[in-house]
Amino acid sequence: MTSEKIPANNPAGAPLTMTPPDFVAFSQRLYDIALRSQKMLNLYLEKNRWMASKMGSADPAGLGQAYAALAGRIFSNPKHLIETQLAFWQDYIKLLRATAAASAGRKMDVVIEPSSKDKRFKDPAWQDMWIFDFFKQSYLLVSNWTQEILKEAVHLDPQMAHKVTFWTNQIIDAISPTNFMLSNPEAWRATIETKGENLLRGFENMLKDMERGQGTLLVSMSDSRPFKFGENIATTKGKVVFQNELIQLIQFSPLTEKVHKTPVLIIPPWINKYYILDLKPEASYIRHIVEQGHTVYIISWVNPDARHAHLGFDDYMTLGPVRAAMEIKKITGEDTLNTIGYCIGGTLLACMLGWMAGLGDHVPAEMPKINSATYLVTLVDFTDIGDIAVFVDENQIKMIENMMKDRGFLPAPFLASTFAMLRANDLIWQYVVNNYLMGKDPFPFDLLSWNADSTNLPAAMQSYYLRNMYKDNKLVQPGALSMKGVPIDVRQIKVPSFILSTIEDHITPWRTTYAATQLYTGPRTFCLSGSGHIAGVVNPPAKKKYNYWISESNDYPANPDQWLEKATKHDGSWWPAWFQWLAQYSGDMTAPRDPAANPNATEDAPGSYVRVRVIG
Repeated sequence: MTSEKIPANNPAGAPLTMTPPDFVAFSQRLYDIALRSQKMLNLYLEKNRWMASKMGSADPAGLGQAYAALAGRIFSNPKHLIETQLAFWQDYIKLLRATAAASAGRKMDVVIEPSSKDKRFKDPAWQDMWIFDFFKQSYLLVSNWTQEILKEAVHLDPQMAHKVTFWTNQIIDAISPTNFMLSNPEAWRATIETKGENLLRGFENMLKDMERGQGTLLVSMSDSRPFKFGENIATTKGKVVFQNELIQLIQFSPLTEKVHKTPVLIIPPWINKYYILDLKPEASYIRHIVEQGHTVYIISWVNPDARHAHLGFDDYMTLGPVRAAMEIKKITGEDTLNTIGYCIGGTLLACMLGWMAGLGDHVPAEMPKINSATYLVTLVDFTDIGDIAVFVDENQIKMIENMMKDRGFLPAPFLASTFAMLRANDLIWQYVVNNYLMGKDPFPFDLLSWNADSTNLPAAMQSYYLRNMYKDNKLVQPGALSMKGVPIDVRQIKVPSFILSTIEDHITPWRTTYAATQLYTGPRTFCLSGSGHIAGVVNPPAKKKYNYWISESNDYPANPDQWLEKATKHDGSWWPAWFQWLAQYSGDMTAPRDPAANPNATEDAPGSYVRVRVIG
């Protein structure tokens, strides 16, 4: 090891040297770090004590029971265990021999290689230096051995199997040699080149993240400072035309000489903020709809605090899309409305349409008729919810309810951390390496800045949602749920629907969102986009990225894979196909509607609700 040099950007090949730092400045920084660290440690311990008091159990996730069951299953099949162990040790002995040969100056043999999709080991030193190659291949062998052992989990209760698989993979991701100073060649190189400055800056970055999280480590994924509302994010012009305790209703300014008579209401998720649909102009879904000649409204949800603790799921419906639809009818004078629901906003849209169907002839006269419903990556049937299922059993829901009891809301970082764990290598560990080991600041990226701008969730609403939908899947059971006293049955929804799913979605798996085709009784169009929960939705045609599948017929078999076999694949964005579909429900053309002419209009878009940042 001492005879080798870690490759560096040094074309002349000059040896790397270290000069002593400025010890006065160095000491001052260490002193400042020590003071801040003590404060953060106290906050961290305080939060840990608070969390422990809310857990109700030393093991709310039931991992002890799940791993005990797995161990019992492993030892009940000694043949598989012995075969797996032998295969592992045979490969490991090969690796030790290859490493010994490489340390003597010969070329390192490859026993195992990372997947072509694995970006963690792209630095040449992982291949060029035997010690780091040994770390890498050892880790990959252990990872593969663990996956072989986990095959025994298929014989467990499905919920236990899911838990041990998910959490074991979390551990495997965490112990990657890329995540540690001593086993990461890039971190070694940075330490030599910066004379240890990277480690100091990394510690300072970690303290900043803990200070931002008030004792909780919130790993920064983007530098949000360059992004300003109305300047380079949330740029589509418009006005707030209505406001209540839960929503601001924004109407966007027209961009065409004529507009369709039937306006459009977008119901975004309240787990994040609406401007994911309106980042920069060329990628703005909202702007593109306006450019197609539609009068577009969107709900901007409040970032709730203790004052909103009492608001339930049906309050979100009546104070949200129901009230927004009534206001749009009042403003435009139109009796019809096209609707779009994104993620949980789509679930709320389905609830609203089920509520209207349940009311029958008693729908309030102030409500417009819903001409069409577009569901973007929306769960209605919660049968298979993917990895989120490991967080929503009875014990963990009770823990969440205990956490919300004192505050009245679920703190924003809790849900953000949960979603990050679903893609830990992409959303946690690469930023741990960049920010803390390399001592770099995260790069400004509007999408990731939006992702970090998460929201609190009111206690009553969140408890209802977790129990009745995620845990008990009552939304698909006729009459099992009521909205404001009206039993709902989504099978009674006859509104024409466009159901968009994305093939790589890790939050709302596409085969589960497809299940809505078996529920609604009105005309249905199912479209499957490439990519995932965000990029597959926000995919403007000019990018010419990904592709989509759509059926030429109205035949939707119960098995989604059978549908996919017969669906037609198209290149590029799904937006043009959707615009064509929407046009049939949008009416004739009329004069544009300028929100600035509305005497009740107040703030410019994006309004004040979206600007509130809350760290719980």
